[in-house]
Amino acid sequence: MRKRRSVGARTERGSWVRIERRGLDRIGVQGGDGTPSAEALQGIAKPAWLAGIAWRDETEPVMWRADETALLLSAPVGSAVLAETPDLMPAWWAELNASLDALAGQQTNRIATPDTETITQALVTQTIRQVFPDVDTAVSEWCPAHADLNWANLTAPEFCVFDWEDWGMAPRGLDSATLWAASLAVPALADRVRIERSDDFASRDGKLMTLFVAAKILGPYSHPEDPRREGARAAAEQVAKELQAA
Repeated sequence: MRKRRSVGARTERGSWVRIERRGLDRIGVQGGDGTPSAEALQGIAKPAWLAGIAWRDETEPVMWRADETALLLSAPVGSAVLAETPDLMPAWWAELNASLDALAGQQTNRIATPDTETITQALVTQTIRQVFPDVDTAVSEWCPAHADLNWANLTAPEFCVFDWEDWGMAPRGLDSATLWAASLAVPALADRVRIERSDDFASRDGKLMTLFVAAKILGPYSHPEDPRREGARAAAEQVAKELQAA
């Protein structure tokens, strides 16, 4: 099992409980307390964490965790990867930008775990060079990231970002690139993400994160019929040229 498994439900007292099953090999040195630790973050639209409990399975090498949070005021925008353009107001995009900028300006000793893998320089290099072998992959700027920023973890019409299990330090631009990758089946939406997060995409590390997420779509373990492939390849090839020319 590569990804974790989770289930959630509304409680009788008007809150939400999410129960997660995660292999011990996917916990890492920072533990599995992403949701409660994110409560210390300031200036971000997210549900309040209320309580939590964790325990080790008696028969399998897995950890179980239950976290209670406030209810979301709006529904998720859609599935993780969208196939049609959502109706998002300018204020929604402004709140997305404000939350991501506030997150990037904070401090933590956590390391992000996109796709439950601890992100390191070695992982960035390995992932990118599977598809783009001639790129200098050295990361220069690390900052806090949500690390699973897709359309299933964002709400509308009222903006909120939830599911903070993977947050931590990551190369600048990981969140922007991840949301862009989740939008590639709708080119206009992918373009809007790039416009809204233009500072990230213009930075060297943002370009590396563009290649990082694109390599997952285009690499040896990708799905040949993924509708995002054409957009990912076109953008990534241009970004690779820019990095090689720099």
